[in-house]
Amino acid sequence: MYFPSIDSDQWETISPDELNWDSGEIENLYEFLELNNTRAFVVLKDGKIVIENYWGNNILNTAPFDRNSSWYWASAGKTLTALMVGIAQEDGLLSIEDSSAIYLGNGWTNLTAEQEGLIKIKHQLTMTTGLDYQVVNLNCTDPDCLSYKNTPGTNWFYHNATYSLLKDVIENATETSYNEFTNQKVKIKIGMGGSWIQLNNSDIYYSTARDMARFGLLILNEGVWDEDVILNDTNYFSNMVNTSQEINKSYGYLWWLNGKESLIPPGTTIPIQASLASNAPEDLIAGMGKNGQYLDIIPSQNLVIIRMGEAPDSDNLVPINFHNEMWSYLNDILF
Repeated sequence: MYFPSIDSDQWETISPDELNWDSGEIENLYEFLELNNTRAFVVLKDGKIVIENYWGNNILNTAPFDRNSSWYWASAGKTLTALMVGIAQEDGLLSIEDSSAIYLGNGWTNLTAEQEGLIKIKHQLTMTTGLDYQVVNLNCTDPDCLSYKNTPGTNWFYHNATYSLLKDVIENATETSYNEFTNQKVKIKIGMGGSWIQLNNSDIYYSTARDMARFGLLILNEGVWDEDVILNDTNYFSNMVNTSQEINKSYGYLWWLNGKESLIPPGTTIPIQASLASNAPEDLIAGMGKNGQYLDIIPSQNLVIIRMGEAPDSDNLVPINFHNEMWSYLNDILF
């Protein structure tokens, strides 16, 4: 596995032809991505860049969007939070079996003390807190917005507010800021840029596509950057990228999983008999965010794939169909 230097922006490349990929199909992929408002697209094989392209203008100005332009990860950034929780646990600063109230304080919800005490950090990681999702604003983290609906661990719903509060769990457990803990434990160790920026009730990670690719490469190598072990807890890592509960089999610790027998998409509570991306390899694990921010990792193929951009489908905040169609174009190139 190749790892780019943490002290340089130089990154080795390898041509599709050297890998026996069908380079003649790449233009079809590019046309599809451009038509669907993509800003950045990167493919790594064994850590080296094979495909990299940019379209349109930077979100903040009229300059062309390029490898130095930053974009938001949206909910794909949940995957970075999942890693940070694992690192905090490995450092002995918290346990995911702890009650969240230890770090959020009593009264972080409007539940009774007994009900609130049953919610664990693990439930926040797996979207199974049991808090009411039939609320006006699913991003609201005020106690009045967090009411009882189900016993923790018995219901799955993609509730953004309960995820957002993991930032406070980490900050209170580590006694440092979210950005500083991320910087100390991950960014400086893998040469990743970017930062958490607070928008409304959530902290969103912004970085270049190559920064996201660095993080993807770290996850592909199971928490090890070259010879530097970032996360040594192999049990946590395995649980993070495998089915974490029996309700939504396609969800780990804030990671989406392919190849499972059923899926509960965001916004619903009912499993459907489908996988995350039928066109993609079964071992795909993915970070997925609003408007089609994707971090795809395929361990069996040593692939990392990044897509950043505007919404390809305005009717779906996490455009799963677009993701699957993107993989049909990738299949024409890769396999």
